[in-house]
Amino acid sequence: MTNPPAARIEIVRDSYFDTIVEDPYRWMEDYRGAEAQTWLHQQADHTTQVLSSLPERDALLARISTLGDAGPEMHSLRVAGGRVFALRQNPRENMPRLVMYAAADAPETTLLDPNTMGGDTHSAIDWYAPSGDGRLVAYGISQGGSEDSTLYVLDVEQGTTLDVAIPHTMFSDVCWLADNTSFLYRQFPERAPDTPPSDFYLDSRIRLHRLGNDPGSDPVVLGRDAHPSLALARIDIPSVTARPDSEWLVGAISHGDLKEISIYVAPKSTLAEPTTIPWRRLASPEDGVTAFAFTANTLYLLTHRDAPRYQVIAVPLDAPDLTGATVVVPQSDAVAQDVRVAGKHLLVREMSGGIGSLRRVPLAGGTPEPVSLPETGAITQWAGEPGSGVVYLLTAAWTSAPRVLRYDATTNTSSDTGWLPPANVDFHTIEAHEVEAPAADGERIPLSIIHRTGLERDGSHPTLLIGYGSYGISIPPFFFPQMLAWYERGGVLAVAHIRGGGEKGDEWHQAGRFLKKENTIQDFIACAEYLVNEGYTRPERLAGEGTSAGGITSGGALVRRPDLFAAMVMRVAVTNTLRFETTENGPPNVMEFGSVATEDGFKGLLITDSYQRVRDGTAYPAVLLTSGANDPRVVVWMAMKMAARLQAASSSGRPVLLRLEEQGGHGMGSTRQQEDAELADKLAFLLWQFGITGGRD
Repeated sequence: MTNPPAARIEIVRDSYFDTIVEDPYRWMEDYRGAEAQTWLHQQADHTTQVLSSLPERDALLARISTLGDAGPEMHSLRVAGGRVFALRQNPRENMPRLVMYAAADAPETTLLDPNTMGGDTHSAIDWYAPSGDGRLVAYGISQGGSEDSTLYVLDVEQGTTLDVAIPHTMFSDVCWLADNTSFLYRQFPERAPDTPPSDFYLDSRIRLHRLGNDPGSDPVVLGRDAHPSLALARIDIPSVTARPDSEWLVGAISHGDLKEISIYVAPKSTLAEPTTIPWRRLASPEDGVTAFAFTANTLYLLTHRDAPRYQVIAVPLDAPDLTGATVVVPQSDAVAQDVRVAGKHLLVREMSGGIGSLRRVPLAGGTPEPVSLPETGAITQWAGEPGSGVVYLLTAAWTSAPRVLRYDATTNTSSDTGWLPPANVDFHTIEAHEVEAPAADGERIPLSIIHRTGLERDGSHPTLLIGYGSYGISIPPFFFPQMLAWYERGGVLAVAHIRGGGEKGDEWHQAGRFLKKENTIQDFIACAEYLVNEGYTRPERLAGEGTSAGGITSGGALVRRPDLFAAMVMRVAVTNTLRFETTENGPPNVMEFGSVATEDGFKGLLITDSYQRVRDGTAYPAVLLTSGANDPRVVVWMAMKMAARLQAASSSGRPVLLRLEEQGGHGMGSTRQQEDAELADKLAFLLWQFGITGGRD
């Protein structure tokens, strides 16, 4: 195997609070420059050559492509005008389509199919929002995984797109008003070519658009410049929600990637003069609110304040004051994740030990009661419309295909819609176990382990350990039929529910955040040691994986315990956190990881910066780094700098490969072909490094 091209070293020295930090590849941050682009594409070409020649790669890709035809996938459920909408991807379709069911037993209608859209690269539906009567749909389209959406409006009855196109509506949060001809939407400003990358996600605003008007003249409903009395920061991301049966607007402000939001309320009638809306703040981040729902006159808030596993409190909208709030759903042993109104009931979605559940309480008052549902695994999504007691639940499990359930809160009954049939692949020989691994400080770390039935714990099995551990995000069970290609080869998949995530509530998140981020990394290491000690595998056949902020976890384990892993996969990974603030998505993450502007922030970032912890002459395991050229969340130079540093430092002789998706981003908007090819590359890479050949057991 030929060596990848070496990178030029030009050391830049930074001083942070009397600490000197050296950066040998700072020049790569100009990743669009000629030198960086030449090196990047030489690396990518080298990686393609290596991966495409691996003995297991073609067979894995063929098997993965077949397994991907196991059944349809569905997500992003919405209900409006009695119609159910979703993004659905059938077998052999490259991208999800927007579909509609006119009734629970009605046939599926395709409304929008990006697979038929032309252009130099593929298009994706990033998001969508139907009007209250279900006759119009606002949707966002972007190309090549960029997520830089342009907003369009579809006429469902006519099957035509209206004459409106609003740019820079990534992650838009569209709220249709009761007239069904106007809506609120989020837009990011147009940037000049010389704008710093770190300004990319700043200064977003909620605007009001009326069909037929010029979008360039859309007034701002909620935004920092338009409402200076609100004292919003540039990083704050607003959204506004309305109900047709309520005279109130509810504004929610996300503070970067902080999970706690601020809540504002205002009379809906004041939309007539958008610039003078009298927004009144009800909750700040200190109040621990992470989700909300409301009726005509009452606001329900999901909060971890005084309840680390979350409780629901109620506040009257005409007297918004938390000091008078009433607890309507107290915390339970499970962790509450979301709340919604369903007819005359309030529902709380919870999860405990990977199993999803619901609690129901009458809006008129009463004792919360558990809802009886079929064995569902986790409830990953739900959707309903104002005034209706019917809620659609999307469920997931490790070893069975997702289902869409129709739950009626009025009668407390549920049924399977049949929209997602059982998978046509055999998972009866695959089993999942929920265990706990002991951490170094005595904490018990939940660990999900999936493998073939009857697996002998003789330390021989190829094992992939996945971890994330940031933002209070939990990893729920997911059905991934393509991984059968791994299980068939005796492979084990383990998912570590480490601190920094939300699996055990807010305390679990806080225990792996900021200056406590070392816990996140050590928990991942503890889970790896558990898999070895319990005989699932041995270090020569153990790999770790982290995606995005999970790169802090996988990269941290890589540089702390290179002896524990044969390989590490770092997908669109955050690696150089000391420089993260200079990137597009850096400022939103300051609340989670820290800032070099403060001494504590600098100390926190030193914990998470795996690039800075690479040491010359260390025998590192094999590493596969992936990146997307159009990634707006983790810029491509993160992977470039980490690859260059590891290639120069490692003494093991094991490969360090940089895989580039030229027409890809952070993973959102990727095609089925791109996903299959990346998975085949990854699994073939792991089997190669484990010394396993010869196909399925």
